[in-house]
Amino acid sequence: MLTISANSSDSPFNPRDYAKRTTNCKAVKRDANNQLVDITLSELRRHQPIRQHDSGYAAWLAKFMEHLEQSNTRVQSKNGLHDYHLIIPDLRGFGPSTHPDDVKGSGTLYDLVGDLQCIIEDAKVESVVCVGHDWGTAICYEAARSRPDIITGVIGAVVPYIPSAGAYVPIKHLTSAIPKLTYQLFFDGKTAEAVEELNKDMRRTVRATLRTKDSPPPDDYLTSPYSFLDAWGHVEEIPPVPFFTPEEEDYFVEQYQLQGFKNTLQFYTDENRYASWKFAHEQGNHTIPQPVLAILPTDDPVADWVLASRLLHSEDFLPNLTTELLSGAHWVFP
Repeated sequence: MLTISANSSDSPFNPRDYAKRTTNCKAVKRDANNQLVDITLSELRRHQPIRQHDSGYAAWLAKFMEHLEQSNTRVQSKNGLHDYHLIIPDLRGFGPSTHPDDVKGSGTLYDLVGDLQCIIEDAKVESVVCVGHDWGTAICYEAARSRPDIITGVIGAVVPYIPSAGAYVPIKHLTSAIPKLTYQLFFDGKTAEAVEELNKDMRRTVRATLRTKDSPPPDDYLTSPYSFLDAWGHVEEIPPVPFFTPEEEDYFVEQYQLQGFKNTLQFYTDENRYASWKFAHEQGNHTIPQPVLAILPTDDPVADWVLASRLLHSEDFLPNLTTELLSGAHWVFP
């Protein structure tokens, strides 16, 4: 939503003004003997020119287009205007996009890359630049690694590239060093209980999650292995999402109400994590040669991602990397 509203000359952004379309794709349902099932993926397709004077995420996209040109990648531009199309998917299990209904084992990174491939083929385009945030960034990196024929570049916000060259590391081995990953133990070990908690009051869940540096969550938020929201227990009404208008927040909540959080926790299950690591590890091609723009926040309460990037040696696997630091929290807002 932020990308397509970034041009300051546009009228006020209203997500309801943009009609979604659907694409029918195949998916593997691993809890049913790897049965091949049909899923329906929802996406927004939008033609959007971006100019150098645009603000916000549009400016980052324009800057990356310059980087692609300097890398001799095929990009059409004229008089400082970059003309391109946006394909903005709802990932499987989110919004109207359906899911094989196997949250534990049918939501690997390569499953999601396959979904992107299906959507790209339906759109009849040869290649794309993949733009992601957090788990979306992880999907983009895996897409660029495994499908360089269709992914010509990556813009990844918040989390660095995590190569699968080394041994698999479960989250339980990371929480002592990064305490604010502890909530992921709850999502993995007690998935059904976590879904029930998240679904109970979806607006409260959304508001608890989408905070900023200037409107932060409680200090102990995300540190419990038994609850996602207990740190907010002393707050009767969580303030609205700081970077949403009331209309945007309503729309965002409504999109989660379509299916609830049941299959959105696919990213946190150990089964999906291990399968994602195994797939990439066994393929062995961990270097991503395409241009990459990594946007890392300097004030994310979850982790120091700049330090994490160094410890992971991310840049060793990204020979065409540009890193930009932004003064902001997890959602890359002040």
